[in-house]
Amino acid sequence: MHCPAHPECNTTCIELFISTSSLPFFVSWLNPLFRIGYKRRLEEDDMYKVLPEDGSERLGEELQRYAAKELRPPKLTKVLIKCYWKPYAVLGIFTLIEEVIKVIQPVFLGKLIQYFENYDPDNMDALYEAFGYAAGVCLSTLILAITHHLYFFHVQRTGMKMRVAMCHMIYKKALCLSSAAMGKTTTGQIVNLLSNDVNKFDEVTIFLHFLWVGPLQAAAVLGLLWVEIGPSCLAGMAVLVILMPTQTMFGRLFSKFRSKTAALTDNRIRTMNEVVSGIRIIKMYAWEKPFSALVNDVRRKEISKIMSSSYLRGLNMASFFAASKIIVFITFTVYVLLGNTISASRVFVAVSLYSAVRLTVTLFFPSAIEKLSETRISVRRIKNFLLLDEIVKSEHGFLQEEKQEPNVEIQDLICYWDTVNVQPLSPVPPSNFPQSSLLSAILGELPHDKGVLKVKGQLTYASQQPWVFPGTIRSNILFGKALHPQKYEKVLRACALKRDMELLPDGDLTVIGDRGATLSGGQKARVNLARAVYQDADIYLLDDPLSAVDAEVGRHLFEQCICGILKNKPRILVTHQLQYLQAANQILVLKEGHMVARGTYSELQRSGVDFTSLLKREEEGPQAPGVETECRSPCSRTLSQNSEVSHTSSIRSVKDGTEQLPVGPSLGAFSLLNKKLPVLALFVHKAVPYILQDWWLAYWAGEQEKLNVNGTVTIQNGVNVTEQLNLDFYLGIYAGLTGATLIFGFARSLVMFNVLVKAAQSLHNRMFNSILRTPVRFFDVNPIGRVLNRFSKDIGQLDAALPWTFVDFIQIFLQIIGVVAVAASVIPWILIPLAPLIIVFLFLRRYFLQTSRDVKRLESTTRSPVFSHLSSSLQGLWTIRAFRAEERFQNTFDAYQDLHSESWFLFLVTSRWFAVRLDGMCAVFVTITAFEVEAGSVGLALSYAVTLMGMFQWGVRQSAEVENMMTSVERVVEYTELESEAPWETQMRPPPEWPSQGLITFDRVSFSYSSDGPVVLKDMKAMFRPKEKVGIVGRTGAGKSSLVSALFRLAEPEGRIYIDGVLTSEIGLHDLRQKMSIIPQDPVLFTGTMRKNLDPFSQHTDEDLWNALQEVQLKSVVEELPNKMETVLAESGSNFSVGQRQLVCLARAVLRKNRILIIDEATANVDPRTDELIQKTIRDKFRECTVLTIAHRLNTIIDSDRILVLDAGQIHAYDEPYTLLQNHDGIFFKMVQQTGRQEAVALLQSAKQVSSTLTQQSMSTSLSHCSLAVK
Repeated sequence: MHCPAHPECNTTCIELFISTSSLPFFVSWLNPLFRIGYKRRLEEDDMYKVLPEDGSERLGEELQRYAAKELRPPKLTKVLIKCYWKPYAVLGIFTLIEEVIKVIQPVFLGKLIQYFENYDPDNMDALYEAFGYAAGVCLSTLILAITHHLYFFHVQRTGMKMRVAMCHMIYKKALCLSSAAMGKTTTGQIVNLLSNDVNKFDEVTIFLHFLWVGPLQAAAVLGLLWVEIGPSCLAGMAVLVILMPTQTMFGRLFSKFRSKTAALTDNRIRTMNEVVSGIRIIKMYAWEKPFSALVNDVRRKEISKIMSSSYLRGLNMASFFAASKIIVFITFTVYVLLGNTISASRVFVAVSLYSAVRLTVTLFFPSAIEKLSETRISVRRIKNFLLLDEIVKSEHGFLQEEKQEPNVEIQDLICYWDTVNVQPLSPVPPSNFPQSSLLSAILGELPHDKGVLKVKGQLTYASQQPWVFPGTIRSNILFGKALHPQKYEKVLRACALKRDMELLPDGDLTVIGDRGATLSGGQKARVNLARAVYQDADIYLLDDPLSAVDAEVGRHLFEQCICGILKNKPRILVTHQLQYLQAANQILVLKEGHMVARGTYSELQRSGVDFTSLLKREEEGPQAPGVETECRSPCSRTLSQNSEVSHTSSIRSVKDGTEQLPVGPSLGAFSLLNKKLPVLALFVHKAVPYILQDWWLAYWAGEQEKLNVNGTVTIQNGVNVTEQLNLDFYLGIYAGLTGATLIFGFARSLVMFNVLVKAAQSLHNRMFNSILRTPVRFFDVNPIGRVLNRFSKDIGQLDAALPWTFVDFIQIFLQIIGVVAVAASVIPWILIPLAPLIIVFLFLRRYFLQTSRDVKRLESTTRSPVFSHLSSSLQGLWTIRAFRAEERFQNTFDAYQDLHSESWFLFLVTSRWFAVRLDGMCAVFVTITAFEVEAGSVGLALSYAVTLMGMFQWGVRQSAEVENMMTSVERVVEYTELESEAPWETQMRPPPEWPSQGLITFDRVSFSYSSDGPVVLKDMKAMFRPKEKVGIVGRTGAGKSSLVSALFRLAEPEGRIYIDGVLTSEIGLHDLRQKMSIIPQDPVLFTGTMRKNLDPFSQHTDEDLWNALQEVQLKSVVEELPNKMETVLAESGSNFSVGQRQLVCLARAVLRKNRILIIDEATANVDPRTDELIQKTIRDKFRECTVLTIAHRLNTIIDSDRILVLDAGQIHAYDEPYTLLQNHDGIFFKMVQQTGRQEAVALLQSAKQVSSTLTQQSMSTSLSHCSLAVK
């Protein structure tokens, strides 16, 4: 990072600016940055380095020290006050100076107008005095500009420091959470603390000082007004006093609505997350409609709350703008009715004083109360999180003098995941995985209740669910260790990663996306294993590293890595793959949390424990989830489909942050306001009486002055009577204008908010429907985060921020035009200096926006790494702790925070740079206006020019904000125009009982995932007969899953597919997909009740549902749940094991009773017993169905009627298993041989048995046909 123009003045010029805090520095040191921003886009390298005192680590440690001094548990509010009160209290002086000047300025103004009222050309002293007052008005304007911006800059910086320190503490805590504590929170909640709750510190610091300045200022103004207009001022102040509690009540109501809205928004985002994550399943099950109804229902509730809070905001805003008019109206009505005569100086002193106090009392004071109450809620939430239980760290290392063998000693160990809840909700292996729980206990993640657990030596760990963090593959394997090329190469070879590195575009420097998006499941598992192997540890804990790879790679890992490179180290390996047990020195058999047997392989075989029968029954080839990773040809699916897709998506994501949508009056702006011209008319109607009301008061004062000067006397009935103005006439018109201002003001606010919120609702619905109807390919190319960002951040802008900013901007814009118009009507020559001022201002706005937009973009792109680092750390918490890498991850987090602070700091100072210049221009305008004649006119023009000061720069800032927010509208509009897949229903409806047989015919079918993608199925011809059980096998990338995608029309295939003679491409997608059942590779459960997960359309009776659960042996599990079928599942069904989730998917298939069932690697992730249960259920329940099974485990499909062998998208062979095994050159024969000698013999035996059964069946069928013929 360097200072763009002068690297050597990098941090120094900032420090100088902050220490002197004077205007010249404020103005000049940012100029080089703006010059660069005007010429080209700003990049991260252009940002100034973060100041040492703003560093995340320094701030976090400082706050931690204060917390440590407090009693346990520490009061977080008290800690924050102790840490930050001194520097923050000093800033109160700025506020005081600013508010004092605001009160003094109207006094100068009054004296100046008085000079004109009592104008005497010969009195030179009075003239010089007037010049002094004019100079006072101008000077105070200038001082106001400086102090205001210095105050705002420093309080926002204090807010930033508090936020950064708090984030540091939250992340530090997250790294120490115990498993029980993780059960009480969720990743979403922690992300929410970092993204929303800590932002309250940025807001509250701005307004806090107004809690004491507000009442003081109100008292001072009251005193001055009493001097100026006597007791009448009390009437105006009474209105203010009524307004304060009203606005405070509005604030309270608003935060109440806000918290309800937030809960509904969380709910909607969570549902959207599940929809986007499980979109493939939703499409295959044809479940779009129930999910659409679900999201629309939540959205409807959310919008009703947003609408209520928007109306509140509208009323609040209207009352804020109307307040000054009501106050002045009531004050002067009372003043005149008490028999006083009105004069220009009194009018404008009162108007100016009221407008000075109005801002503080009706805006800043209520905001301070509102923000303070919001911050208290956030602080409470953060405190509750910081008080969660932490993990107890245990030391596993040796003392220096000890020369012992590393070992793990366990005796009579009893552990509980959760001593309170029976059903674990934490992200931990459920109780039916005792093996993983044993490793957790050794790691210290699972607290032990009783017994002895001693670990001597340094541990390392490879988790069951592979974890990779965003970064290069090399950084994932080295994990903070130094690179030793020979050792590194050795590890890569042992973990079978050498070939993958050659195929990946940048080798081991390939960047892994979020959650390892660029890698297949098997590649992630091997990187995960390589990380553990590369560490020099004493004991290696390997949690089922072989389950995610195919037979060949599994064997390589076992021989080269576990029994090769690690052969001299103690290793504890959890595995379902029993063919490797012979190599083990000692075997522990665990069942339902108890140790059933222990000993060597031969001892256990002799002992006759259940293990031996387990071994005989279930000895089998290695299991593997769908994406196996041993890539044999560059076009294999792992790399071709997934990696290509992810590679483009990771490149796309980098661009996503930087893409610049065209700015200016966007598409979206018009879609928001189309046909809404009446609304704009309302705006204009509101602005006219708003300005006229002030003008009338000035006119009235002017007329009164003329009378006073000329002293017109008329003689009535012989008595001299001084002529007076017709009070009824002047007061009547004044009242009428005030009434019109109020009516139009409130109507305009409410109508405008209504229109904008409805526009946001319709845009959300259009975008959601567009997302549901777009082909699956869209979700392969776009990461979840990008899609969710549209639904969370962009829709959030449309719902809340955009309507408010838009209304505010238009209101202020019309007022500015009014101010200029009034000033020009009174002093026409003011237009001469105004013209160049406006030109300079327009150029300045354009100049500022170029840089401001880039700074805003940098701020949002530097924010996302903070969140993704947090969520990836939480996913890999056990690994990070096992490797003792907490400190390194904390440092990385601090570095990301510092990067974000750099952009945030730039955002603060560039805003001030712009505001100071605008206020400077306004000060010039005030100065020109100040030296003028005629009391009423100069009063009106000057008091307006002074109000213009703050308003002008705020209006321009709001216009820039509206322009920035319009990019959100454009991003949403972009997603409403996505390409759509075929219609869900067409004119051609299949008969209700179709398909009655289940005959599937592929006629010259070719298939590709996208129009420009590679063809993955080539000219395929095949027939699957009714009731036939067909196994589909092939190496990685052969096209097994693509065959299912073609059948379900996830992308449109070329050629023809018939089901029972109906051409599938002619019927609607829902008609097709609802008639086929699928058990997917990754079992997907959705948040909601168990009932909704089984039957979202509510088509089945309770009895049907319980029977289906009984069939898949889940009935007892569901009966144990607190509310049985109505129990709401945790996020993604995480309180069920993978095997149980797979069984729920099987129960869905049982319920649907379709003639066609497709099983896509459904048993890859489950243990042998569950696998056998699934196979048994399929044989019993789906006897009358056509079943297509894709599998890695050959024992699951060896008893099929026929087996289809695919190779590179073409049919290599299609016949009975036994016939295929006779061809020794065939792919199928080679696959069987790779499972190991013992397993291959068993598979051949099974195939032979199936073959003889089929022969007998066909013979008996032909015999019965013959006997019929004879008869």
